[in-house]
Amino acid sequence: MTNEAGTADGDRASELEALAPATCLFHSFSDPSRLVILQHLQLGEHRVVDLTEHLGLSQSTVSKHLAKLKDAGLVTSRPQGRASVYSLLHGEAVTQLFAAAEQLLALTGDHVALCPVHGKGAAAESN
Repeated sequence: MTNEAGTADGDRASELEALAPATCLFHSFSDPSRLVILQHLQLGEHRVVDLTEHLGLSQSTVSKHLAKLKDAGLVTSRPQGRASVYSLLHGEAVTQLFAAAEQLLALTGDHVALCPVHGKGAAAESN
């Protein structure tokens, strides 16, 4: 059976299945709190308590966000005493993705500053 575009339904299902990992990856960037967490992890390792203080969110909420980022293969953790310390697995790739997102957002007129060092948020914090 073919659909309106002339492709077989099985081809469409295969195409959607092939896109599932990308969908999961982009979904992990869909929450502002996760973006802020990724920005902070670009600067180096952080404990959950550090992230909760900065974000003003509960420990359980930050932990849930970190779990989603970990499931997506973006974040790793290591034990440090009774705490866990989180870091980016692919920091350079995340930085490149944020730079590409900035370029695209600038083209659409919705520029935001994703860079934790040079972005709008960093400038506000330094004042």
